Order: sequence, then C-alpha cells, then structure tokens
Amino acid sequence: MSGTLRLAWRYLTWHRTRSLILVLCILLTLLLPFAVTMLVDVYGARFRARATATPYVVGAPGSRYDLVLSALYFKGQVRTPSTMAEVERAGRDGLAVVVPLHVGSRAEGHPLVGTSHDYVRLRGLRTAAGRFAQMPGECVLGAKAAADLDKGVGAKVLTDTESVYDFGLAYPIRMRVVGVLAETGTADDRAIFTDLDTVWIMLGFGHGHEAPDQIDADSTSGVKDGTHQLNPKTHLYTEITPENVDSFHMHAEPENLPVTAMIVNPRDGKARTFLKGRYAVSKTGQLIEPVEVVDELLEFVFQLKAFFDANVVLVTAATMLFLALVVLLSVRVRRAEIETLFKIGCARLTVFRMLAFELAIVVLLGAVLAAGLAWFGTQVLLSDFLP
Repeated sequence: MSGTLRLAWRYLTWHRTRSLILVLCILLTLLLPFAVTMLVDVYGARFRARATATPYVVGAPGSRYDLVLSALYFKGQVRTPSTMAEVERAGRDGLAVVVPLHVGSRAEGHPLVGTSHDYVRLRGLRTAAGRFAQMPGECVLGAKAAADLDKGVGAKVLTDTESVYDFGLAYPIRMRVVGVLAETGTADDRAIFTDLDTVWIMLGFGHGHEAPDQIDADSTSGVKDGTHQLNPKTHLYTEITPENVDSFHMHAEPENLPVTAMIVNPRDGKARTFLKGRYAVSKTGQLIEPVEVVDELLEFVFQLKAFFDANVVLVTAATMLFLALVVLLSVRVRRAEIETLFKIGCARLTVFRMLAFELAIVVLLGAVLAAGLAWFGTQVLLSDFLP
C-alpha cells in the first residue's frame, strides 16, 4: 500500500462514522439497480431456457400466453381446455411424441400436474427418493414441494377442492407419495405430479364404487348467524388403492377427456413442417413455439426496465453530486490540515491523490457491498420464485 493510499485509509478509519454514512449512501443507491439487473438477467435466462427446451405447445384456440405459462410454468389458467382427441390428432402418423398435461388443480397449495411418463423423459427428471408413479392415486413430489410440505415417500397428499361450493359427486383424492424428484431449479420443483386418470377422477370424470372416506367425524363446528358451519378439519376424500383401483372407471368417452395443453416434440425436421402445416389450418387447436412467446414477454419486461434504468441514472447522478458537495465541504473543513501537508513538503498532486483515494475507497466499498447484497437477495428470490 502506497503512502498516499495509507493516509487516505487512515483518515477514513479515524472518521469512521462519517465514512460509514457515505458508504451506506452509495450502497443504498446501487443496491436496487444491481438487484434488478441480476434478477432480470438470471430469471430471464432461466425463463427462456425452459422455453427453448420445449419444442412446441399445442392447445385449444385462445390466449397464447396463458397456454405457454400453464404448460411450461404451471401458472395461470387456460379458459378453454383441449381434449384427448387433440392429443391423438397431434401424434397422428407418428410425427411427434405428444406429452399431455392437465394443469390448474392444486394439492395442498402446490400445482398438481397430471401427465404421462413421456414428461419425465422430456424434462430429464430423476427421483432423489422412491420411484415414479405407476398407477392412479400415486404421486411424485417436486423437491421444493416435498420440503415445503415436509413429506416424503409413504406420506399422503390431499388434493384441494375445486370450489368451496362444490357439493357434486367429485371428491378430493388422497394420493400416496411414491417418490421425490431431485432438484432441477425449475417449476418442476414446486409441482406435484400424478397421472391423468387421477386428475380426471378428482374432477368428476370418473369414480369408483366405494363410499368416500372421511377425516374427522365431526361434520359441523357449531352454529353461527343462524347457519351450520362446516368443521374445517372435516374432509371427504377418495383414495385409490391397489385393492379398489379396478372399480374406478370414466364416465366420458376417452377422446372427450380434458387436457390443458400438450407438449409436442417432432420426430425430425420434416415432421416439424407437417405439424406446422396441419395446425395452420386447424380450427380445434393452435401450435405455439414457446420461445417466441417468452421472448415477447421478456421484451415487455426489458421495456419497463429501460424506464427504471433511466430513473436510476438520475438518482445516481444526484448521489454523485451529493458526494461532490461532501468532498468540497470536507476540503474547506480540512483547510488547516491541507496547509500543514503543504508546509511539510507534500505536493498539490499528492494531496489531490489522497482526496481521490478517499472518495474511491468509499465508492468501491459501497459498490462491493451493494453487489454482494444484491447477489444474495437474487439467490433468495430465485429459490422462492422458480421460473
């Protein structure tokens, strides 16, 4: 460390309160811009990576954004579901591997995804414990879902009721956890996976011939405002077991059973061209390339970020002017000290370098702390909000 730099550091450590205030000013000014930039860059890269790994999404005509967000990230709601007939149509002639998905239901607060084993192969999923589901009534927990619910292999998971006013014949399904997925850093970590039959039975498209089981025998918790109140601990549910699975059957024709969307992976370039041509004239389905939709969404985000960046420039400029004012006032306060330095032989350039080092150290410390806190905050947010 040079003598000038040592003098600058000793001055800052001696006046540590004032130096700390200046560092905090820099930190608070840069923290949010750093955090937003890191979050947008990392989240956008992850968001786009999942879309790039998904060749096509097919669903009923409607909102392209709802369809892609539902099929890839299990977010939102598709208003018009497709059917298994469309799944057969998409995979006709062996042009592609078609992965049907039913998304929109939930189990204990987590997205419940009904799909096939082709989804496992498409996403490269593997289990950290147990195995994949092999029959209706079984489910596999994503890594984050398992941690949030504090459940593992052998536990039971109850699907959420579709509506508190639903008094129809469809009951929640009490599913057996047969596996926990290894963490992937994607939306799969927070989901619960089961087969389509389980979801269809939960929605009332199929049923068995046994009466539903009940948790907690008390059906009411008293009278309030003249009406009977249901006990929140009371649940009627259906449980599919190896003993009764053969008694379950569907009411609807197989081709009419609903799916939210399907992921379509063409066999080759020729099959890709055929599929685009087929859906260009289709009235029952639309074929979407997810990366195009995600790029449109990210473009909108970057446009908003441009306005934020402009505001950051103004705030940073104001902070720099504030620091310049502090330096000028510091020079006036330290006039006697500076004159003493001149008298003992210090050149004007040496004094200028000492003041410049003081300012540089303050800015550097503030920037490093802001970058560190922004990185830490970004990691926390990304773990809580998986793309």
